[in-house]
Amino acid sequence: MRNLKIVVEQHEDGCVAYPVGLKGVVVGEGDTVEAALADVRSAIQFHLESFGQDALGELPQEVILADVELTG
Repeated sequence: MRNLKIVVEQHEDGCVAYPVGLKGVVVGEGDTVEAALADVRSAIQFHLESFGQDALGELPQEVILADVELTG
């Protein structure tokens, strides 16, 4: 099994989690970070069962989040 990098976004109404580098769209959600991670883990397993290991693609070694100011 390979480790995936998961991005978790916290919003006022809950959390959204998604893997980086996986081919296709896979999203999990929940009221807490833990719930969103559990949901996305289940969604990833289903995605890989449906599309096979080729859905893994080239996974990044590291994920960097940066703040960028937009003007205009």
